[in-house]
Amino acid sequence: MSGVQILALLGGLVGLGATIGATVSNEWRVTSRASSVITATWVLQGLWNNCAGNALGALHCRPHHTLLKLDGYVQACRGLMVAAVCLGFFGSVFVLVGMKCTTIGGTDKSKARLACVGGVNFIVSGLCSLSACSLYAHWITAEFFDPVSVSQKYEMGAALFVGWGGALLCLAGGVTLFFSSVGSCTDRRPQSRYVYKGAGTQSHVTSATREPLRPAGQRPPHPKGSTSSGTKNFDKSVYV
Repeated sequence: MSGVQILALLGGLVGLGATIGATVSNEWRVTSRASSVITATWVLQGLWNNCAGNALGALHCRPHHTLLKLDGYVQACRGLMVAAVCLGFFGSVFVLVGMKCTTIGGTDKSKARLACVGGVNFIVSGLCSLSACSLYAHWITAEFFDPVSVSQKYEMGAALFVGWGGALLCLAGGVTLFFSSVGSCTDRRPQSRYVYKGAGTQSHVTSATREPLRPAGQRPPHPKGSTSSGTKNFDKSVYV
């Protein structure tokens, strides 16, 4: 089981790295204006910057002027990607503490719960990254195939594919961690109803085995078929 956890953690960490790379990348959508190889010019746009480069290797970038002038889907993708990075980071911390091969995290049951929580964080992180990349790709394709739009046509950049790959890795690692430790997350054993405290000892007795209270001096009843010492039970047929 520890080997499965290690593989799931590695997948989640690689997915988290891909998510961070896609978040800071400037190649969410690209376009080219090329009449020849020498005079080719590329325009790149990301969540944070607008960039332009040419065939000679020069690349110039500038950040978006203001947050209020950005399109709504760009702002939504920003929030989703930042949330994915944060959730993936906390998920990796929880999993590192909750793995069976580590010496921190408390008992095995508490470590399994931490691993389960880390798996849930990886799952939500992958869903956020997948939603952001899919939303951005939808707007790119919608503008590209819109016959009424006369603005510059863009295509999907490499950052979208990196984000999709990272999201799938986070989902795979999170699902593996969750199902490997889901039993410890949902373990809720009922406690006993009656507690009897003695001199320095404590015992738990359920309602099925609890003996009813009797007045002082009264002996407990004898079970059926048993006879008390010093007395004999005779049937009436003995005297006949």
